[in-house]
Order: sequence, then structure tokens, then C-alpha cells
Amino acid sequence: MSKSLTKLWLRGLRRLVTSQVESIRAPKPRAAAKPVRAKTAKPVKPKLKPGTAARATGASRAEARPAMRESRVRPRASAWARGKWARSYHSAPPVAGRFVNHMSYALYTPPKTGAEPMPLVVMLHGCKQNADEFAQGTRINLLADRYGFAVLYPEQSKHDHAHRCWRWYDDSGSGGGGEAASVVSLVNSVVEQHDLDAERVYLAGMSAGAGLAALLAVRYPHMFAAVGLHSGVVFGEARSAIGAMDVMRRGARSDPVALIDAAVDVRDYPGMPAIIVHGELDSVVTAANAAQLAKQFLRLNGFIDAAGNRRAGETREETHSDGVVTDYVKNSRRVVKTSIVRGLGHSWAGGDDTVAFHSSKGPDSAAVMWEFFKHQRRPGEAARNAYVA
Repeated sequence: MSKSLTKLWLRGLRRLVTSQVESIRAPKPRAAAKPVRAKTAKPVKPKLKPGTAARATGASRAEARPAMRESRVRPRASAWARGKWARSYHSAPPVAGRFVNHMSYALYTPPKTGAEPMPLVVMLHGCKQNADEFAQGTRINLLADRYGFAVLYPEQSKHDHAHRCWRWYDDSGSGGGGEAASVVSLVNSVVEQHDLDAERVYLAGMSAGAGLAALLAVRYPHMFAAVGLHSGVVFGEARSAIGAMDVMRRGARSDPVALIDAAVDVRDYPGMPAIIVHGELDSVVTAANAAQLAKQFLRLNGFIDAAGNRRAGETREETHSDGVVTDYVKNSRRVVKTSIVRGLGHSWAGGDDTVAFHSSKGPDSAAVMWEFFKHQRRPGEAARNAYVA
């Protein structure tokens, strides 16, 4: 009985398989071709955004495009914040080898609560970063909501550098010098367009962004009230990409004070308050750079002479669980501050560690920098004239 049932089951299986194979091999009937109807061209009406006045039919697309657009993909820090995150590009003056010089950027503006013009913080990202990641990693937009300042994020193009590194080591018009000039042009435009406070424009950068921030602080001191350098490189030693790598690993072989004296006439320099933050375990940019940068900005602020001897002021050093903080005070005013963060590598301290090159270790660097910035101002007509296009 069991054998007969097995034979019946095998016969049924063969029939099933045979029918499936035949159905696969059988050609499928083609669908009858549908008659093609001639389409009548309809006039296309221009779509207008709400609040946009009607334009003539021949208006150009450039006229219809707003100067700034809100980014569809908002960094998480901007999503948490209550202000406006806008993406656009700035047409900077031509530089060597480039007649069309567009710089992409993002601008965060918090809800305005007072009648006074807002300060501006310019944030320069590091290599392998963009404006969105830097905003999320530093979380400075949340501080902007709390204290009422705008944040500008210039963005390096992959056309200029495959890893979006600013070329801080090259002072020529076709390198970092041209990038610095483009940032200056962008800052000019944003300050004027959004009626920001020209006397309270601050500059901060991370790694390669700190390198460009130092170049801007040295070359354009009347534009910025203070500078923040996180994981930055000593100024003036490197002249090429290979030289930059050596300085990052070792620091300057030359006297850092002599490098500054060779770059600017310190007697005519108006000073530049600076805060310097660095990880003690940074294996990309050694912490020796932080000590050398501190000497350079002490020289720029008249704290020490050409030999490195103190001319004025006092030094206050404190050791915390997060590291060592040193304040250099002159005429009851903090002119230079350094913070060496314990256990930190090449990352922005106190940031969002889900973003590359940011770490939750150490104090909130964005908050520490703003606390330093808010007491600084570039007063006088010179600062206002610097922002007149």
C-alpha cells in the first residue's frame, strides 16, 4: 500500500514539474500595440512661489531663484535649534587661475529677540568635513539660540581639494591666500546683507580650518574681534603640503616668535585675542603646535617681546579634571587662553561623538570659545570700514 501511494505521489510531482517547465518555455503572447494619439502642446505657465510677484514670460531662471535656499537636509544640530538653516553660494572676486570663484556656505540665524545687530561666528571645518557635519559635531547652533548670534560656515570645494582641506600652508592667491580672500569677501557680504554687528565678528576653526583661521587672523586683523583655534598648526613654518605634514607631526623647527615677526610688523598690528584648544593625545597635529601658537599670539598681542620675554600682563594656570587651562591677562583683559584637554585625540572636545573628528571628552569647546569671544570687540571706524564692500 505504501509503495502504491509513493508511486502516485511521484507521478503527480512529475506532472507538476513538466507543466511548469512548459509554461516557462511557451512564448508569451504580445500585447496589441496601442494606437498613438497626437498630443497637443499646452502652454506651460511659470510656477510662482507664494509671495513672489509675477514676472514676464522671458524672465531668466537666475532672477526667479532666491539668494539663499533652505537646506532640505538639515544637520541634526540645526534641527534641534529654533532658527533658520540656509544653504547658498557666494560669488567671490576672481583668484589666480579662476575667473568664476563660487564659495558654498551655510548660514544659521537664530530667532531675533532684540533690536541690536547680532554678532557673527565664522566656523571653518577641517578635512573630510562639510558645513552640515561641523554644525552637528560642534552643536554651536544651540548656543546661537541661547545667546543670540549668527553662525557662518564657509565650505571648501572638492574641486580645490579632494578631502575638502583648506590649504592654510600656501599663502598664494591660487592656494590658501585665495581661500582666505574668498572667506573675507563672503563675511563682508553676509554682514552687510543681514545687518550683523561688524564690531563683533569672531573666527573659529578645526585642524585645517584652524590653519586658515590663523592665516585670516594674521592677514585681516581689522575684520575679526577674536579667533579660536582647535587642533591648529603653528603659523608660518609650512610652505607646501609635504612641509605641512612635517609641521603637524613635530611643530615648527624655527622659533615661532621669529616666524610671526617675519610675517607681520607687530608694531602696527592691532592685536588679536585668541583661544587655543588642543588634545594632549593628538597624533595628527601634535600638541607642541598649541604651545607655539600661544607664543605667536602672545607676541601679536604685545604680551612678550621678540626674544619671548614677558613685557606685560600675568599668567594664570589651573588644572582641572579635563586638563590644564592657562589664561594670559593684560590690563585686566584676557588676551590669550589655552586649554589642553586630557585624553583627547584629534577631535573637537565636548562635541557630538557620532560625527567624525568630534568627541564627547573634555569641556564643550563651542561654549568655552563663545565665553571667550563675547568679551571681545573690534571697536572703532576701522572695524566698520573693513566690512564696506
